[in-house]
Amino acid sequence: MMPGAPAVSSSARLDRPEARRAREPDSTGVVVRDHVRIAYEVFGDGEPTVVLLPTWSIVPSRFWKAQVAYLARHFRVVTFDGRGSGLSSRPSGGHAYTTAEFAADTIAVMDATGSRQAVLVGLSRGALWGVEVAAEHPDRVLALVALAPAVPLVPVHPERASAFMTFDDRIDDPQGWHKSNRYHWLHGGYDDFLRYFFSQMFSEPHSTKQIEDSVRWGHEIGPRRLADTVDAPGDLSREDFRALCERVRAPVLVVHGDADAIRPHDQGAELARSTGGQLVTVAGGGHGLPARHPVLVNGLIKDFVHAVHPVPTRTTWTRALRRPQRALYLSSPIGLGHARRDAAIAAELRALHPDVQIDWLAQHPVTTVLEGAGERIHPASAWLANESAHIEDEAGEHDLHAFEAIRRMDERLISNFMVFKDVVADEHYDLVVADEAWDIDYFLHENPELKRFSFAWMTDFVGWLPMPDGGSAEVALTADYNAEMIEQRARFARVRDRSVFVGNPDDVVDASFGPGLPSIRAWTEENFDFAGYVTGASDAATTDRRQLRGALGYADDELVCVVTVGGSGVGGPLLRRVLDAVPAARRLVPGLRFEVVTGPRIDPASLPRRRGVRVRGYLPDLDRRLAACDLAVVQGGLTTCMELTAGRRPFLYVPLRHHFEQNYHVRHRLDRYEAGTCLDYEQASDPDALAEAIAKEVTREISYRPVETDGAARAARLLADLL
Repeated sequence: MMPGAPAVSSSARLDRPEARRAREPDSTGVVVRDHVRIAYEVFGDGEPTVVLLPTWSIVPSRFWKAQVAYLARHFRVVTFDGRGSGLSSRPSGGHAYTTAEFAADTIAVMDATGSRQAVLVGLSRGALWGVEVAAEHPDRVLALVALAPAVPLVPVHPERASAFMTFDDRIDDPQGWHKSNRYHWLHGGYDDFLRYFFSQMFSEPHSTKQIEDSVRWGHEIGPRRLADTVDAPGDLSREDFRALCERVRAPVLVVHGDADAIRPHDQGAELARSTGGQLVTVAGGGHGLPARHPVLVNGLIKDFVHAVHPVPTRTTWTRALRRPQRALYLSSPIGLGHARRDAAIAAELRALHPDVQIDWLAQHPVTTVLEGAGERIHPASAWLANESAHIEDEAGEHDLHAFEAIRRMDERLISNFMVFKDVVADEHYDLVVADEAWDIDYFLHENPELKRFSFAWMTDFVGWLPMPDGGSAEVALTADYNAEMIEQRARFARVRDRSVFVGNPDDVVDASFGPGLPSIRAWTEENFDFAGYVTGASDAATTDRRQLRGALGYADDELVCVVTVGGSGVGGPLLRRVLDAVPAARRLVPGLRFEVVTGPRIDPASLPRRRGVRVRGYLPDLDRRLAACDLAVVQGGLTTCMELTAGRRPFLYVPLRHHFEQNYHVRHRLDRYEAGTCLDYEQASDPDALAEAIAKEVTREISYRPVETDGAARAARLLADLL
């Protein structure tokens, strides 16, 4: 998912470090002008250079995070933190923040990065500075893209104009735009102003993630320096600025939302007229277009740059009836469960359509499973920003706030969607299958005109749910994410040709999407087809267990406990806790042997050695070992737990703390099957308590409900008629 709820989450979240980038810079540097340091970054090596200009110093260049990775695949991209923001200096006094200073900084950065010419892209005040550079240095500017430009051609909204007049007055309880007030900022109201300002900047519903990011960035400059930027002298009159515009010779593209609450749409329209440029109006769009409508903005920038700097191309068009049947499959990389079940579904789909070519747009660790199965990985997969790495960064000690982790993965999700967008634009696919590929489903609903294929969405849970300690803020956020999804599906039902729930109706939690929202189960029954559970297992569930144990080297008279934490790297702490409990467990259950499987993203050598334990890395036949073992200790992922349920094996599962899916959705399903024993991590952290739980579970009598074995075939049939 990308944007969030209409109310900003708790201020405590503002202290969290920023998430890992979708793309790191190829080089960084600092240029110094008049003792002011300006920090810049360079990405990519294509042609031409695109300079993403700073805007008002209330935010740094990280505001462009939804653009950088995509544009850097096509062009060379330069960003720099405007004076007062990010890693640049924070000079004092209004004279340091004039338009002339920002324009001179732009030329200095272009010189330092060897950018003889560039396309300039500016948002809000950045567009003002771009006009200045284009007029004063016409030989340096190939083109100018002005997004929601803040230019003195048309008056601002009346309420803002009124607030400008009282900026230096003492206002004890300001309302609305009068929160933009020096006294208010310097006497405890700065955060109040930031939240108001960015709520106006992102006026579209469901924009909390953008608001949350911007409030955090706004605190970096602080109220005193931001007040200095307001004091900057020298803004041109309307007539002088129009004359400046008439000196711009580079092509100009203006993009402006007609619901912009910061700068009226007429400012953008008049800039286009004054420069002879193009105008794109975003109906219903607010002021923060690059962050709130990144797919649109990224595409407009790319197409405009190619128009002013054409790239020779050679394409082949194939008559529709001569095209082979092709499917593009996307499988969530968070763990390996999706990959295994998707490979099983793909095999069944080929049985129904033997000629279909299936390409996989996938990343590690999914590629580990697919390559082992001989599947074709699309070359564009190399451009994907790894989502498992982000999840691992977000995790603490057996603690992963899954909802927040997905929210904070927004930069990677937009980057990966843009990879997908390029792939389906360049190649013909009859069917796209997305198994919890959140970016694909979300942005197709945000940009339904991009759908040119049959589209199937698959998931094994529905509904973002708050954790108890998240309080009312988390209740509001999760409810708003759910509400946005419900609204998207109601308005654009045609985007998904099939919604497939991996499971049965009773597997859906019987809870509410949030205050005033429908029941999750009732809504899911109305909007999904049900495939039954897809284990993704091989023949392990149907093979004679004694024969299976013999093939794996397990003796008839030994007890084997398999310990596994799935495909991501967040399970290391649980593996260590189990290893700490091994000596006590072996005293309680003499002869008990442990196989600890780390998966593809944890180094087996990083774990301590214990007598009676064999530590293994990634095992492609893990499902066979789970079916053959006498006991398993696992993390709480659905696939592993359901494979153990299908194999009727005793197991302990320890859900990650704050992982709403494992704690609510998976646990509900396991309770329905009367399978497994749930431990919390505190219990698992006590070696003696964990050893006792292991000893008790290994002797437990199994009475699980049966798990269907035809889920892959049922899912394939739901997909087959879309080809």
